[in-house]
Amino acid sequence: MIVRGIRAHIIQVLCKMGATTHPHEFAALLREEGGIISELDLLPGTLGGESHATMHLDMMPLDTHIAGSAHSHPNGVIRPSYADLTFFPRAGRYHIIIGYPYRTIDWQCFLTDGSVYPLEVVE
Repeated sequence: MIVRGIRAHIIQVLCKMGATTHPHEFAALLREEGGIISELDLLPGTLGGESHATMHLDMMPLDTHIAGSAHSHPNGVIRPSYADLTFFPRAGRYHIIIGYPYRTIDWQCFLTDGSVYPLEVVE
C-alpha cells in the first residue's frame, strides 16, 4: 500500500488530541483506505507521559489498512527521537508527529527510517 494523502479532518483531530493531552504525549494508529489516511484507531491501554506514549501493539487490529502511527511531541520538536525510530517499524510504514502548539502546520510525516515523507492534505 502506498499512502499519498491524509484527510484534513484527521489533521484537525490530531491537533485537538495534542492540545487536550498536553503536556503529555498521545499515540494512535493511522488507518488508510485507497491510499488516503482517513481514520484513527485508539488502542486500549495506551498511556501518555510527559516524554513518551506507550501503545500495547498486541491490541493492534489484524488489518491490512493500518498505515502507521501518529503521536505528539509536547516539546514542539517535529522530528523522530531514537525511541520513535525503534517503534516505527513495528506499527506500519507512515508516521505522523505533531508538535506544540498543535496548529495544522505543526506536523510532519516520516517513513520508518525517519526520512520525511511528503503527505498531501486532502478534503
